[in-house]
Parts: sequence; C-alpha cells; structure tokens
Amino acid sequence: MNVTKLGWRKWLSFIVAGLIGQLAWAIENNYLNVYVFDCTGDAKFITYMTVFSAVAATITTLFMGALSDRLGKRKMFVSLGYIIWGISIIMFAFLDPSKPYNFVAHSALLSGTMIVIMDCVMTFFGSTANDAAFNAFVTDTTDTTNRGKVESVLSILPLVAMIAVVLLQGMLVGEDVNAPGHSDWLWFFVAFGGITTVSGIACCFLLPKDNIKPNREEPYMKNIVHGFKPSVIKSRPKLYLALLSLMTFSIGIQIFMPYFMVYVNDILGFDLVSTAGPILGAACVLTVLFGFFMDRIGKYKLAFSAIAGAIIGGVLLFFFQQQIGVIIGGIVLMTGYLLATAVLGAKIRDYTPENETGLFQGVRMVFIVMIPMVTGPFIGRGVSYINGTMAPNEYGEMTILPNQYIFLFAAIFILLTLIPLLFLMKKEKTDETAPK
Repeated sequence: MNVTKLGWRKWLSFIVAGLIGQLAWAIENNYLNVYVFDCTGDAKFITYMTVFSAVAATITTLFMGALSDRLGKRKMFVSLGYIIWGISIIMFAFLDPSKPYNFVAHSALLSGTMIVIMDCVMTFFGSTANDAAFNAFVTDTTDTTNRGKVESVLSILPLVAMIAVVLLQGMLVGEDVNAPGHSDWLWFFVAFGGITTVSGIACCFLLPKDNIKPNREEPYMKNIVHGFKPSVIKSRPKLYLALLSLMTFSIGIQIFMPYFMVYVNDILGFDLVSTAGPILGAACVLTVLFGFFMDRIGKYKLAFSAIAGAIIGGVLLFFFQQQIGVIIGGIVLMTGYLLATAVLGAKIRDYTPENETGLFQGVRMVFIVMIPMVTGPFIGRGVSYINGTMAPNEYGEMTILPNQYIFLFAAIFILLTLIPLLFLMKKEKTDETAPK
C-alpha cells in the first residue's frame, strides 16, 4: 500500500493547531471544573457546566461546520476562532467572587452561574475553530493511507496538553494572600488565553490555502439536518456504527472524566503533578508506540485491547485509593481511552463523505460530545450517592463528593462499546465478501 506523504507544513499545522486547541479544551474540560469548585465549593456546577457546554459545542459545530462547507473555508474559521477563543479564556479570571477585580459575581451562586455562561461563550468560539473547522481540515488533508498515523498523534494531544497544564498550573495558580483558602487563578487564565490567541495569529500564516470546493448544492438549513435524515443514515451504515461505537465509549469516559481532577486533588488529597503527571505521561508514550503501528497491528485488535485496558483501569481505580494504585489504574485507563478514541476516530474519518466533511462534524459532535457529555456527568454524579459523602462547602451548603463508583460505572458503560463495534466488523466483512 502506497502511503500518501503529508509534508512538514501539514504536520506542523496538525500539531500546532491541534495541541493549542487541546490546551484550551484541557482547561475547559478539567481545570474549569477545579476553578468553579474552588469558587463555589459545589460540584453541581461541574455537572451543569459539562452539560451546557456540550450542547453549545454541538449546536455550534452543526451550524458552523455546514457554513465552512458552504463557503469552502477552513483557514479563516480556525485562525479567527482561535484568536477570540483565547480572549474568552482570559475573561474567566474576572469571575472569582473572592477577587476585588471581579466585576460580575459577588456570591457563590452568581459566580458559578457566570462561569457556566462564560464557558458556553468560550465553547462557541472553540467549537467553531477546533471541532468544526480544524477537524474538517484534518479530514480534508488526509486519506485512508495516513489517517491511522495522524489520528494516533492527534489522540495523544489531549494528554500532552493536560501534562502541560498540570505542570504550569502549579506555577501559575498560587494561594491568594487576601483570601485564605482560595487560589489565585489570574495568571493561569491570562497565560493560556494568550497562548491560544497567539496560535490563532500563527495559523493565519501556517495553515495552507483552502483547496476545497464550496458546497452550495442544498439550502443551508437542509445541510444542517442532512446527516440526521433516515435515508442518509441507512445509506451509510458503517459511518453511523462507528459513531455509535465511539458514542458508547465516550459516555463511559464522561462518567468519570469531569470529576477526575477533583477526585484526585480534593477527595484523595494527592498532588496533581506527582499523580496526574505520571498517568498522563505514560499514557501518551504508550499511545504513540501502539498508534504508529495501528495499521500493522490491525485496528480492531488494537480497539479491543484498548477497550479491555480501559475497563481494567476503571476497575483498578474503583478498588485502589492509594497513590501508587491510582497511578497504575490511571495509566491503564487513560492509555485504553486514547487508543480506542484514535482507532474509532480514524474509522469515522474513513467513512465521512469527502465533499461533506464540515457538515458531518456536527453529526459527529452529537454522537461523541453532546450525548456523552449530557448523560455521562449526570450518571457520575448520581452514582456518587452510592456510599457517598455529603459535606458542607465553605458557604455552608451540603454537597455530594465524587467517589470511586464513577470508575466502576465507567467500566460497565465502556464494556457496552463492544455491541456496535461487533456489528461494524460484521458489516465490513459482509461488504468485502459481497459480489461487486
């Protein structure tokens, strides 16, 4: 098989736009959870923020992905989106009720509410730039001969970003001397918001010129709903089985992921650098090692092994609360998570129609972002009531604390991924043996 070479500029575009985008998403998906918990002491805002941002991300990607197809533009949406995305990240620093420069919220309730609203604003620009335009750009510029390798690199970027954020968080987030018990997040948001904005400016020069044909065959609103038509779903069963597989897997991941940092740092009391650092670092290395040989190993062999690893990791984290046990379980779980996401993500790209890549990014978001992030966090919060601990926050409100049951139920849902995945395998084999 002849492998299509991508060239240094495309690879650099993937890495720069991909990594900086994941830095911003690492803040949104993990550290905003820590931030809103620090500002309010109430974990319910984590659940609300996760759900509302998932809906915002999906709606944004549906409309902006279809618009980028219609205009035949990717570069403009990526560059401008990243610039404004960075500015919106900086704005979070001004929503802490304990700070004198907070100009909106002066109570835990108002602060939590404004952080949730601001998260949706940030998500609009992030999803426009990253989920709609950048993901379509990757699909446009790769093919079946090189997507496995590209997807394995892209799949580790979330953890590389988390490592960077974990390391820099210790330096940028300090104790607020004027408000004991609170952290000072100003420079954290300024630094990462600034990096995101600068990367958007860099993308103006780095991303190659758009080379896609504008898709104006159907009215804009018809394009929005195109991927949800029964006739389209029936005509592309392998695409939707791949989406269903990643959706089921992602629900399992979202049961624990929004609470992972809070669980490690606030519930178990472990230092994030010494605990999350080894987990994320080892998972990245293992994912690259296996991912680069994805085609040689076989995508399905790797997918089944990754799913098994994620299940085992979840079970280990359910039973072990000592630091070394958490690190071992975390490495197994996160490696399985990344590898399975890489394989299933490559499958989705393989079956995405070439002239409708932007349009189908919204469909992809419904399956692997909105549904998992709307259902998963509520399941995680609900199962925390099993042998759960209610504790008062600093404002005297009783809140439920995340516990180890989030990992057990995550493992159970991840196991369900095998159902659509086996149907996908069967469909591929049927099509291969069918007469031409």
